[in-house]
Amino acid sequence: MPMSARPSEAGFTLLELLVVIVVMGMLAAVVTPQVMNMFSGAKSDTARLQIDTLATAVNYYKLDTGGYPTLEQGLDVLAHRPANLRQWRGPYVRKPEHLLDPWGNPYHYAIPGKSGAFDIYTLGADNRDGGEGEDADIGVVKSN
Repeated sequence: MPMSARPSEAGFTLLELLVVIVVMGMLAAVVTPQVMNMFSGAKSDTARLQIDTLATAVNYYKLDTGGYPTLEQGLDVLAHRPANLRQWRGPYVRKPEHLLDPWGNPYHYAIPGKSGAFDIYTLGADNRDGGEGEDADIGVVKSN
C-alpha cells in the first residue's frame, strides 16, 4: 500500500511545538493576573451585597419585634427564633450560612453603631482590623 505522506512530512517539528508552548505561556502570564483580580473583587462585591441584605433583614426584625437585635443575640437571631420572643416572624435570612462572609467568617454586628443604630461589617479575608485589597474591612452602617 502506498502512503500518501512521507514520514518526514507528517506531524509537527520540535521547533513548532516549542513556539506554540512559548506563545501559550505568554498568554497565560498576561491573562491569569487579570482573572485573579476579577475573582478577588467579586468576593468584596459579594460581601457588600450581603451586608446590605443583612441590614435590611435587621430592619425587618425591628419592625416585627419593636427593637434591633441585642449585642448578645447578634445576627444569629435573624436565622433562629429566640425562646422568649413572640413577635419574631422570621427567619429573616434563608439559610444560617448567609450569616457568613465570602471568606467563611461570621459577619460582625455592633449596636449602637459608630454613626447609626447598628453596624454590620466584615474584616475581609484576613479577619483582622484594617488591611488592603482582599484583607480590607467592608461594612455598611444601616439605621433609621
